[in-house]
Amino acid sequence: MKKLGFGTMRLPLLNPDDPSSIDLNQFMKMTDMFLERGFTYFDTAYPYHQECSEDAVRKALVERYPRDSYLLADKMPIIRVRASEDYAKFFAEQQKRCGVEYFDYYLLHNMGRDRYIETEKHGGFQFIQKLKEQGYARKIGFSFHDDAETLDRILSEHPEVDFVQIQLNYLDWDGGVAQSGKCYETAVRHGKDVTVMEPVKGGTLAKLPDEAMKLFSEFYEGQEPLPSPSSLAVRYAASLQHVKTVLSGMSSLEQLDDNTSYMSDFRQLSQDERELVEKITAVLRRTVRVPCTSCRYCMEECPISVNIPEYFGLLNLHAVTGKKTNMYYKRFSMNHAKASECLKCGRCEAICPQHIEIRKFLEEFAQLYEEE
Repeated sequence: MKKLGFGTMRLPLLNPDDPSSIDLNQFMKMTDMFLERGFTYFDTAYPYHQECSEDAVRKALVERYPRDSYLLADKMPIIRVRASEDYAKFFAEQQKRCGVEYFDYYLLHNMGRDRYIETEKHGGFQFIQKLKEQGYARKIGFSFHDDAETLDRILSEHPEVDFVQIQLNYLDWDGGVAQSGKCYETAVRHGKDVTVMEPVKGGTLAKLPDEAMKLFSEFYEGQEPLPSPSSLAVRYAASLQHVKTVLSGMSSLEQLDDNTSYMSDFRQLSQDERELVEKITAVLRRTVRVPCTSCRYCMEECPISVNIPEYFGLLNLHAVTGKKTNMYYKRFSMNHAKASECLKCGRCEAICPQHIEIRKFLEEFAQLYEEE
């Protein structure tokens, strides 16, 4: 199996303001090109495109190609599960929407510390294990957005899963929020295959700032055609030994043509390219807002356990990408006080090795994440 997978979360639209208005004709052409070039992996999920992605996959792929000519991954919407019997209800609906009897890969969707608690309560892992035993899922796993410690706990308690899908890109490799590197190493330590999502970080690594783009262009000067910044990000993820599939959410024929062009005859990053990645990462990280090293000394002093390092990680992520991640804030604030609840006692600042004005940045964070 070639390493590039077609993620159906960002399909072409007829109306840019309506995520459900999938341009089916263009999606069919993209599906044709993808398969013609030897790629086979398609990834969808219950909520994508306002619950229209699975239907589009049926029309563009399932109804037009033999079942053994592609691999299809789908995900259980665990956020909507309220009781154990809901799993069977949602799975039956997904089979109908996609028009298949079985899925090659089936995942519990968007796992983190909060949803893990609920999934354990309702027997989610037992349900997907039963699907595998009955032949309705060839391989089972979960997609994951949280820290490496949580991932280690889940894989330790559920060694029966075959693979894990994680957010992985070069900007997040040593990052304090997504922890791509640590999560990848955790999955490898548990002997699990890895599927990668967000290799281009939602487009952040496709449109580099001028200083980083200058480094990129100078490195590839004279090469025809000039590679895209996206290609460097996707190849970075695909070069990791235990990564089996790198998903790309492609929105046009042009994007699909670009991705399949360099992944058809995939070559790993050279050492010089790895050094280029380090230089680009350094440029991107210069825009960080708070010089926090996540030493967590502040946490030892905070009387109400405000999750300071994680909140600052989200503040820095917003500074680099311009995007908020409310899901991470919800998870980072579990069993911790919110930023707005800070007592302003100053004990954290007295012990901070970086002499950060913690109270000021917590106010800034609260304004960003807690005020609408």
